[in-house]
Amino acid sequence: MPTELILIRHGQSHANVNPVVAGIRGDRGLTDTGRRQAELLRDRLRAEGLTADVLYASTLRRAQETARYVAEAIELPIKDDDGLQELRVGQADGMSNKDWSARWPELGDSLWANPFQEFAPGGESWATFLARVGAALTTLVRQHPDQRVVAVTHGGVINATFALAFGLGPTAPPVRIDPENTSINRWHYDPDPGEPRWSLRDFNDAGHLR
Repeated sequence: MPTELILIRHGQSHANVNPVVAGIRGDRGLTDTGRRQAELLRDRLRAEGLTADVLYASTLRRAQETARYVAEAIELPIKDDDGLQELRVGQADGMSNKDWSARWPELGDSLWANPFQEFAPGGESWATFLARVGAALTTLVRQHPDQRVVAVTHGGVINATFALAFGLGPTAPPVRIDPENTSINRWHYDPDPGEPRWSLRDFNDAGHLR
């Protein structure tokens, strides 16, 4: 039996509507719209009777706030997981996007052209982000064989699952995937030692918002 990994993107955050680099310091959590989205998600999960074995969440505020609504629906405690954080932004944390690009003008155009370029000093590159997220997700499914794992996380992490599933390294051409806030994304992981496989079952399911 495969492990089911359900990844839920956080609700709309202040960083989604204001040009702020939102790491630990810059993350102001959910907007009123984001909280309403999370309520709709909670109500949907309750109505569908979703059950799970464990609930994880990124330690960034916007994910933690969303996870509380998910926890109400599936009646599980939240397990914090730093590995599920969005790309770490280093010294740019809390800056406006304008100030970030003004302070390090050489970085903005090179992030995708050079996957080994840090977002800012002390931050992650796309390559180190992929490695960290891949390790975190692989750990989750290996720790919970034959179980259903729910994790509240970020758009970048959901993007990274495709690189992990399809074996795409950091130098592969980047493909941008834009899951909606509070969308549900389901993967199955088959741990067959001969040929472990990831299977995508649902992507960007945000029907509760409509």
